[in-house]
Amino acid sequence: MKRSSILDIKLNAKQKFFYFACFLLWLKTLLTQYHDFHLQINNSVQTILLVLNPIGSILFLLGLSVLVKGKKFYSTLMLLQLILSTVLYANVLYYRFYSDFITLPTLFQTKNMNDLGGSIFALINGYDFLFYFDTIILLVILRKRNKFEFIGTFTRRSFSILYLSAIFMIGSTIAMAEMDRPQLLTRMFDRNYIVKYLGIYNFIFYDILQSTRTSKQRVMADSDDITEIINYTKSLHAEPNPQYFAAAKGLNVIYIHLESFQNFLIDYKIDGEEVTPFLNSLTSEPNSFYFDNFFHQTAQGKTSDAEFLIDNSLYGLPQGAVFTTRGLNTYHAAPGILDNDHYTSAVFHGNNQSFWNRDVIYKSFGYDYFFDSSFYEMSPENVVNYGLKDKPFFTGSLPILETLPQPFYAKFITLSNHYPYPIAEEEASIKPFNSGDGSVDRYFQTARYSDEALREFFLKIKEDGLLDSSMIILYGDHYGISENHNKAMKQVMGEEITPFKNAQLQRVPLLIRIPGVAGKKMSQYGGQIDLLPTILHLLGMETKEFLFFGTDLFSDEHEQVIPFRNGDFASPTITRVTNKYFDTKNGHPVEKNKAILLSEQFVKQQLELSDQVVNGDLLRFYTPNGFNLIDHYEYDYRNFKP
Repeated sequence: MKRSSILDIKLNAKQKFFYFACFLLWLKTLLTQYHDFHLQINNSVQTILLVLNPIGSILFLLGLSVLVKGKKFYSTLMLLQLILSTVLYANVLYYRFYSDFITLPTLFQTKNMNDLGGSIFALINGYDFLFYFDTIILLVILRKRNKFEFIGTFTRRSFSILYLSAIFMIGSTIAMAEMDRPQLLTRMFDRNYIVKYLGIYNFIFYDILQSTRTSKQRVMADSDDITEIINYTKSLHAEPNPQYFAAAKGLNVIYIHLESFQNFLIDYKIDGEEVTPFLNSLTSEPNSFYFDNFFHQTAQGKTSDAEFLIDNSLYGLPQGAVFTTRGLNTYHAAPGILDNDHYTSAVFHGNNQSFWNRDVIYKSFGYDYFFDSSFYEMSPENVVNYGLKDKPFFTGSLPILETLPQPFYAKFITLSNHYPYPIAEEEASIKPFNSGDGSVDRYFQTARYSDEALREFFLKIKEDGLLDSSMIILYGDHYGISENHNKAMKQVMGEEITPFKNAQLQRVPLLIRIPGVAGKKMSQYGGQIDLLPTILHLLGMETKEFLFFGTDLFSDEHEQVIPFRNGDFASPTITRVTNKYFDTKNGHPVEKNKAILLSEQFVKQQLELSDQVVNGDLLRFYTPNGFNLIDHYEYDYRNFKP
């Protein structure tokens, strides 16, 4: 009698249908990872992993249907296949906009989707129906089930083979990934790396584990955890420059948040015409400091990350957004700090109060007032995309601003220059670029519109006397054109957009205007993490007692290694991009050396310690001298009572 072997496998009709469904989902996932995600495959090992990494997770997840007996097996299998297809497609849409992947914390941001407007439709391509084509094929086969005999079952042996194969493939994928990229899962890598090596479905497992781990940090944290961080930030502290310390003492503070503004817009021309003539004029205005090597440091939180950085001198989280996941933490934010100097604080934003959970976290920051869309005339002609257009936004904000008790700390969040950059023909005062990429071409028109709104705002506050009694800070929040549009950006910039060049394009404008102070162009490297200590020093406030991870941009001791959230960095000498190193001056590759190693250690320590503060809510264990703790529940934004 012939002995049976594990290789003596004869598939019945039920098993054939199951493995055919697995094959279709694998093929779709492989093509998606190759075509829709920019994973930068660099060698044969990475190519092999791209082919293999979906297999184990697909077998494991679709294999759950095998646990269901009888005819319900088919409906369960189809449901699982549909869920995984939808997860894949949702990540494609998310990636087209953010060049990133959905993580568990971002699911808490789903209420933002109600305000995306035309952005989602701009992300959809004509071939997207193919993401569900395999589902259609399987349904057609099932519809013809009378012509086929879907008999058979998964025996205990065949079930064991299925799951042993799944576990083997997942384990082999991780082992091969570790060989090509050691410490992949323990060091801070870009999420593109995780997906490139492990695949999109294994990345989801990894993300769930990471999110679960960080959620435990607050429960486990105690007062001892803050000691190392206090010592670190005190050692990092840069003494203020005596020439500029208290240069803006007693002045109002007006922040203008420039949505999606990248620094290449400054002085950029289309057919000889300036795109942002007013901003260009401010860069050389006698009282303005223009920083041309200033970088955004945002991650998945994008706009909200930028706000978090400038108000707290803490980094956003590697997954999700602090605004939506840590809204009730204790913070030593700018509004709370300035409250001790009797500053009134307010945010102006022409969108819903709950967008990005602002109505919750602003209270934790200590903002006295939040003027959202309910305070403006939100007529159809005034609204586009995410909310109020910039011109009616500033016009509607000025009467409120004039009633605020002075001195005040006011932040204006603009909206018009937001992807996909829609603009009415009659409001476009400059012609679009001509790259063939609609969002890139319109970007210059909405930037011009926002520039015109800024000019009108400045003229009005000059008439009201606020221009001469206020320090004004204008900053770009994050990139406007993602690397998904590099083909069009090659035409815009007149050169190939390499990974190094893309890193350099993460510069955003920073202008600080101080009445009566001689300004100039400032070329030191800086990031959004540095704004809070800079502004407080200009106001004449000491900052050494606060846990700030940035340093004063005007200080001779300012740290010029600028960390990015994925562990990369930029500095005047070296730029790191996905574990490769370039001479910042010429873009040529360089070998890792001791100076680069020290910079990497600095970046790693910055990000890890900041994450400990945020995830552990460690500021509840430390109160700087002279700071009054913020009571979140004392604030009510429903009624304006100046």
